[in-house]
Amino acid sequence: MSEFQHLLDVAREAARRGAALIRSFDRPDPATWQLKGQSDFVTRVDRDTEALIAEALTAAYPESVVQGEELSPEARRGDLVWIVDPLDGTTNFLHGYPAYGVSIAAVVDGELSVGVVADVARDLLYHAMRGGGAWCGERRLAVSATSDPANALIGTGFPFKVPHLLPAYLRHFSTLLLRTSGIRRAGAACLDFADLAQGRFDGFWELHLSAWDVAGGALLVREAGGVVTDLDGNEEIVRQGAFVAGNRAIHAWLMGVLRE
Repeated sequence: MSEFQHLLDVAREAARRGAALIRSFDRPDPATWQLKGQSDFVTRVDRDTEALIAEALTAAYPESVVQGEELSPEARRGDLVWIVDPLDGTTNFLHGYPAYGVSIAAVVDGELSVGVVADVARDLLYHAMRGGGAWCGERRLAVSATSDPANALIGTGFPFKVPHLLPAYLRHFSTLLLRTSGIRRAGAACLDFADLAQGRFDGFWELHLSAWDVAGGALLVREAGGVVTDLDGNEEIVRQGAFVAGNRAIHAWLMGVLRE
């Protein structure tokens, strides 16, 4: 636990510095936006923030490695691997829509051990440590107690990077929309997981996420009493794929519906 505590302290400070850097930037001119893929933008803000975070993490742990969305997206191996999304919700940031965050996770000997999510626009910092609970500042987080799907609010993300998944996604969407109290999509997965961890959402699903989208927020959900798996129920989530999350009752229900 003491080792994890120091990792957590380092990750929180790096996330604070990254969030502060993002807030220091004006909205970039659209002429400077670079397109990585279908509706998937990257800017100097993303790259500079990732460089700052990576420098802070490796300064504290020189033998560690960083897997980051912009500068080092390939899967990395090591005793300590940091998984970083420097700006989750880049499109929101570019349009001034206040839903974007910084996500940092630490994987120690192959196990997800520390997760930090910074809500940049609201200046909030969420954190979790394996076995230590999930928190926002001094407030401990807990998933909702909602068990009736008809009362559940479900978070999601659109598979805009992989259009071939849209037919399956739309089938899921139409089914869940009619069986729940509503579906919400804000466009920043790390903040969706933070909302789930504190009971604002009761469940969540998305068909295409990368390790940096999931790792930090997933530990928040698990330490708040929730469940995060892939569509087959596997708990190994530090990779690319489709993911389902929720409190225990709604996660189980979502898995059943999506498997239909």
